[in-house]
Amino acid sequence: MARNDLQGSLDLLVLKTLSQMGELHGYGIVLHIQRASDDLLSVEEGSLYPAVHRMEQSGWIRSEWKMTETNREAKYYRLTPAGQKELIKAEKSFEQLVKGIRSVLRYA
Repeated sequence: MARNDLQGSLDLLVLKTLSQMGELHGYGIVLHIQRASDDLLSVEEGSLYPAVHRMEQSGWIRSEWKMTETNREAKYYRLTPAGQKELIKAEKSFEQLVKGIRSVLRYA
């Protein structure tokens, strides 16, 4: 799989998480992806933070510093309308990728 496909998959996971869960801090995003995937997927913070920074620059998410439930300051991320549109595009693109892989696997 090309690097862009992997990067796009992380974007999809983050955007979908924020769409489902609302506003979350980075660690909350990591935990949700891990739990929702039954521990099959693990997102390293070293991959997450460059991705959310890129998505914020693209206007897909916004961030705001807030206090966590444990009284620590953390950056919370939320989906923007542009991010919702990108999520729809990313889901369609991912479905096409899966369809193509399934076709190849059936052929082999």
